[in-house]
Amino acid sequence: MKDFLEMRNIVKRFPGVVANNRVNLTIRAGEIHALLGENGAGKSTLMQILYGFHSMDSGEIRMDGKQIRLDSPKDAIALGIGMVHQEFMLVRPFTVVENTVLGMREGRGPLLDLEQASRKLQELSNRHGLALDPAARVGSLPIGVQQRVEILKLLYRDASLLILDEPTAVLTPQEKDQLFAILRKLKQDGRSVVIVTHKLKEIMECADRVTVMRDGQVVATREVRETSEHELTRLMVGRDVNLRAIKPERKPGAAVLQVKDLRVEDESGREKVCGLSLEVHAGEILGVAGVDGNGQSELAEALLHLRRIEGGQVIVNGADVTSRSVAEHRAGGISYVPADRRRVGSVPEMSVADNAILGQQRKYVRGLFRDLDEARKSAEKLTARFGIRGSGIDQGAGKLSGGNLQKLILGREILRGSAVLVVEQPTRGLDVGAVESVWQELIRARQEGKAILLISAELDELLNLADRIAVMFEGRIMGIVDAVAASVEVIGLMMAGIRPAGAANTGATMKEAPSGETV
Repeated sequence: MKDFLEMRNIVKRFPGVVANNRVNLTIRAGEIHALLGENGAGKSTLMQILYGFHSMDSGEIRMDGKQIRLDSPKDAIALGIGMVHQEFMLVRPFTVVENTVLGMREGRGPLLDLEQASRKLQELSNRHGLALDPAARVGSLPIGVQQRVEILKLLYRDASLLILDEPTAVLTPQEKDQLFAILRKLKQDGRSVVIVTHKLKEIMECADRVTVMRDGQVVATREVRETSEHELTRLMVGRDVNLRAIKPERKPGAAVLQVKDLRVEDESGREKVCGLSLEVHAGEILGVAGVDGNGQSELAEALLHLRRIEGGQVIVNGADVTSRSVAEHRAGGISYVPADRRRVGSVPEMSVADNAILGQQRKYVRGLFRDLDEARKSAEKLTARFGIRGSGIDQGAGKLSGGNLQKLILGREILRGSAVLVVEQPTRGLDVGAVESVWQELIRARQEGKAILLISAELDELLNLADRIAVMFEGRIMGIVDAVAASVEVIGLMMAGIRPAGAANTGATMKEAPSGETV
């Protein structure tokens, strides 16, 4: 394969930081190239330069040996460079063909020739195995199919280089396999694909080469067949990281959290949790799997009374807490680590010390005043135990990295001593080093006897941490499987709304069905 595109000595500065420091990247024709790095490593900035979102301070970009200039995404598209963003850029009420030709001039007259565009789209879809109907409304399509629409839009514009940002973040395992099959067809067609991802297994599965970035620089480019997950992790983080959670055996105790026939609506009045029932036992991690948007967040918020419960019960240690306030829920033994760590889980403008005691301020009140010394000692104890790195407890919490802020919130909720810990997307956006630390703390809390409800979009995380995995689809439990014997294929089917034979949606534990056995 010959070199197709080169980025040479790319430098990009933002106030106070050098995002790209003399970066070199070469992409070959007809290859799948993975771009790997921690948060803040500079990989997104580099791709945004390549797509014309950002201008570089210095350096050059060459395509087929000729220097090119990219002042906007329009310039990139004209040169055959396309990008599929993590948040899809689709108009949901429009059809596939309408979304595809949006912003383009089709036909010779003043009107769009949608029939001609549809024929071309169908041909492209058939050739690349996209299985799309040009007349389908985008809003009615599953999220994995919507991603194919984004790819089809780029193919319609004859993109020779496709950039995909975290392409599997919202896909079921089956949809991920379908995506990889499509990418391999694009590669066979001579097109180049760049995947920006943090998922090492997927890099090993589908990429030809991988470039690793750290602190704004390229530290290595490897042929995937000649490297390993272990080496890539070490290159990315600068040290060895344990990619597997060590979870000691522990016999679960009594049911601490019981949810019975729970019904919850979203802001528009649409039911998002539909008669859901489950139990979490002391010393157990019950994982909740599912593609984002299937009621997981509404479930977590309802358990803390952050969202109104329309029906059903929430029981903690035998007491019905369904109608209690947020403060009463927390006092009654439920702690919560929300998915949005900056806007919900913390007050970024306040110090680390103040965030460390949020929700427990009254504990440190002596008469009319707060016992500052005791509060500071508590904050220092928390930062030491959970390895929170920063300039000290007087630093603004908003200036902490994502991993350190997550450890602050998780540590605060664990040290509250609650019997139940509801944790939502605990490692979203974190690098592998921070993931390792968060996993260790969750396992430690399990060993201390806490009942943990772990909501995560990362199936690998659930398989590592959970004792049982409940799968949600459209607000219902499709089934609950033992994590030790769990099949990725079976879980993936349930995530797509297909219940394996013999599985009930009542929340009762089911035996794993053979792969592919469905009703």
